[in-house]
Amino acid sequence: MSYVGPDFDPPQPRRNRRRALTVAAAALIPGALLGWVLYEAVGGDGGGSGNAAVQPSRAPSDETPTDATTSDDKPPGPTPTTDSTSAPAASGSLDGKVVVIDPGHNPNNFRHTSEINRKVNIGTNFKECDTTGTSTNDGYSEAEFTLDVAHRMRTLLEKQGATVKFTQDGDRSWGPCVDERAEIGNRAHADAVVSIHADGASTGQRGFHVILPGKVDEGAANTGPIVAPSRALGERIAGSFVRVTGNAPSNYIGEGTGIVTRRDLGGLNLSTVPKVFIECGNMRDSKEAAQLTSGAWRQKAAQGISEGIVSFLRG
Repeated sequence: MSYVGPDFDPPQPRRNRRRALTVAAAALIPGALLGWVLYEAVGGDGGGSGNAAVQPSRAPSDETPTDATTSDDKPPGPTPTTDSTSAPAASGSLDGKVVVIDPGHNPNNFRHTSEINRKVNIGTNFKECDTTGTSTNDGYSEAEFTLDVAHRMRTLLEKQGATVKFTQDGDRSWGPCVDERAEIGNRAHADAVVSIHADGASTGQRGFHVILPGKVDEGAANTGPIVAPSRALGERIAGSFVRVTGNAPSNYIGEGTGIVTRRDLGGLNLSTVPKVFIECGNMRDSKEAAQLTSGAWRQKAAQGISEGIVSFLRG
């Protein structure tokens, strides 16, 4: 997502840093990016192993889709319906666990500018309901990307026995607003909530980052109880995302850690359950846009995020 709109401020200035993480930076996130450190140490090729928590354990290559998908551009699993709740969970290691996936934005937001521009209470102040999101230079929208990854994640997590709910499944004319997105996770008593996004930064700014809630106790916002579990969730996702996709943490925000803490996001401020955002890459950089528009890479992204969720929920 571009850093323009209700939940995003301009990114921090880019700093010149070595591509590999330093030991000191890695120590800031115990265990979270160990996979990236090892990847850099052995000169990884960016393929990712993807063999931890979620099956199938072998991450797909860009050339050969897995058996779970019949087309590079189609997510695995059943055709999405207008019901934003998954079918009853299958028996598995996550039986009884509820995961809420929040696909950032809505493909129809651009048709409803007055609705998404209205202000909503995010606890600390008021911000716009939502934004249209960003897109690649060729017009592939962030909203399309987030829904595709969300569908792939749902298939993977349901195989592990989780009950999966969406905040929206392209089944609404616009929205939901950021406050409602938080409320959906709260009402579901979710064990984990992940908001999927892609950034709209400048060319040459690359890499993913996971956004954690900062401690906020103001107005309707009280994140104190979720700060620690959300950090644990975010660190697991960051480590798994590196391992499966082979992609580096952001080179323009987070100081190379892949982890950013924010206190100005309504979707985090109003959450009462563990929740994080992930910016999977920069849609405005041609190299990363090529990945984000690849169905095979989106499968890797979905697997990396899902494995982090599974690891967190297993404890």
